[in-house]
Amino acid sequence: MKAKVDAELCVGCGLCVSTCPDVFEMQEDKAIIKGDTVPAQAEDCTKQSKDECPVEAIIIE
Repeated sequence: MKAKVDAELCVGCGLCVSTCPDVFEMQEDKAIIKGDTVPAQAEDCTKQSKDECPVEAIIIE
């Protein structure tokens, strides 16, 4: 699984980082993905972060 954060949409609320810190981190005032692919053990929290993102900035492939 791969995930991306649309920097144009991200408002930097940090919800994804608190929900799934193994995948997301804040860089300046935007969330970014830590690696190229989502670790298998973090797929559920990545999906949860996508569903809970208030501006729908997280894309899962």
